[in-house]
Amino acid sequence: MATGIDTSLLVAAEVASHPAHSRARAKLQSVTQAGEQLALAPQVLAEFIHIVTDPRRFTAPLDMIAALLRAEASWNTPEVARCFPNDASTRTFLAWMSTHQLGRKRLLDTMLAATYNAADVKNTER
Repeated sequence: MATGIDTSLLVAAEVASHPAHSRARAKLQSVTQAGEQLALAPQVLAEFIHIVTDPRRFTAPLDMIAALLRAEASWNTPEVARCFPNDASTRTFLAWMSTHQLGRKRLLDTMLAATYNAADVKNTER
């Protein structure tokens, strides 16, 4: 079984000045040391890049090249299983949005949850 990574965990793990940096790094290490894979979807990488390059969020944001290099390193880590949106996840996403009457602020999280659900990822870490 794989543990899905969301953007907040990836940001915390990659930004040394983040208040949860040590905790996030320890969590990722404990998952991989337990022999589990980490699941990562491309939409997490896009949101990661958006956040870590934002000067309103960090006093020393990453430049685009540094952010892309870190995202690429996360994507290419051997412990990472790549999860992609597909027809099943998109149908689930649309159904969940409608069934639970979710608004626009829940779009990305719901799509990520549906993507991980379709890939049979049961655990997610934030």
